[in-house]
Amino acid sequence: MHGKFLSLLTLLLVLSVSTSAQKKARSFNIVPLGVKGGIDESNLSAYMVGAAGSNNYLCMDAGTLHYGIEKAVSKHTFNVPAETVLRQYIKGYFISHAHLDHVSGLIINSPEDSTKSIYGLASCLETIKTHYFTWDSWANFADEGEKPALKKYSYKPMEPGKPVSVEGTGLNVQVFPLSHSNLTGAAYLVKNNDAYLLYLGDTGPDEVEKSTKLRELWQAVAPLITKGQLKAVMIEVSYPNEQPDKSLFGHLTPKWLMKEMQVLQSFTGEGKLKGFNLVITHIKPPQKNINKLKQQLKQQNTLGLNLIFPQQGKRLQF
Repeated sequence: MHGKFLSLLTLLLVLSVSTSAQKKARSFNIVPLGVKGGIDESNLSAYMVGAAGSNNYLCMDAGTLHYGIEKAVSKHTFNVPAETVLRQYIKGYFISHAHLDHVSGLIINSPEDSTKSIYGLASCLETIKTHYFTWDSWANFADEGEKPALKKYSYKPMEPGKPVSVEGTGLNVQVFPLSHSNLTGAAYLVKNNDAYLLYLGDTGPDEVEKSTKLRELWQAVAPLITKGQLKAVMIEVSYPNEQPDKSLFGHLTPKWLMKEMQVLQSFTGEGKLKGFNLVITHIKPPQKNINKLKQQLKQQNTLGLNLIFPQQGKRLQF
């Protein structure tokens, strides 16, 4: 009996050490405020990204803010009022492109928000400046554009190859251009110490877009995967495979995503993507299409990727 007790105690200690090591290894917290594309205005692309153990976050896109924060509070992801999360926890916005489903939450919540910066490619910020934060369409809460400028937000144009640090977060962010039909979108590579997270805004496959932007991105991040430093990729898949290529409008299907993952594997080496975290974003309603898309992804996942379907308000940790 004494030997059995010692064995049980040893097992519990091993499990405790293992669990502690896993927790210690976590580098990022992600809180999805909106996970869909399409017509559901209460659940559009927006993801809070922070260093593990911190309440200081970046917001990757801002399609839905207030409803998503309320959802996170209701799920006890946050134990503070929603206005605290909006005003104090979010330290800056990284907008992939200026389509409404990626910026509407930012615009609508601006009167209640606190002073912070909006980051993005110059073309994206120019659209926000000239189409949204104007006195005809809303009010100019930014530091440039139509007068009077209320100066709550400051525009921070980003350039590929020039990482930026966001004060108070400990995070460093680098931008990569993407091809999204007629627009140049953006992907953001977030760095926390020696760990990385990659967030992609809307993008079409290189073959359809007649582009090499995804290939260049995969080539850039492949060494981080082989070293175990890239913890996850967040990437859109908008339509099931039945969507014709001519009607993709700069989006991915399960078939095209897996073709792009094959390109990524050509840079990482065979087998390196097995178990790798792939967070699927921007799935468009209706629900029957969402169900079909998820089934197709699972069926075509020959690389053994760890497919993750985020839920609004529920924390992810990597």
